[in-house]
Amino acid sequence: MNDLYIKKELETPLIEFKFDEGYLLVEGRAIPEDSMSFFEPILILLDQYEKKPNFSLNVDFKLEYFNTSSAKSIFKILVILRKIDTGLCSVIINWYFDEDDDDMFEIGQDYAHFVKVLINMKMIPND
Repeated sequence: MNDLYIKKELETPLIEFKFDEGYLLVEGRAIPEDSMSFFEPILILLDQYEKKPNFSLNVDFKLEYFNTSSAKSIFKILVILRKIDTGLCSVIINWYFDEDDDDMFEIGQDYAHFVKVLINMKMIPND
């Protein structure tokens, strides 16, 4: 499988999916007009990855803000990650949030609860 790289823009996050390394990064703001079209390549690749996973997959969500439609896509990503997290593949999900951003912290906890997946909450301290 080929790696996926989507450049960070004003309204879309950086996406890096490195198959051989077992690493997925979603970083920035996610407020695209059509979030399904934006996130669709990730969902397709995760479906493919589920069929032939590495031994581990590390996922970092470093989101500053996202809109409601992006929230639905992130939920779908997490559901697929839960399916990938089998005895053959260990999935580690890290959810980064700024020290002052209680909302982003709570959203990460809500995702963990509703998707029934372990999410490591990682606080980014203010300088």
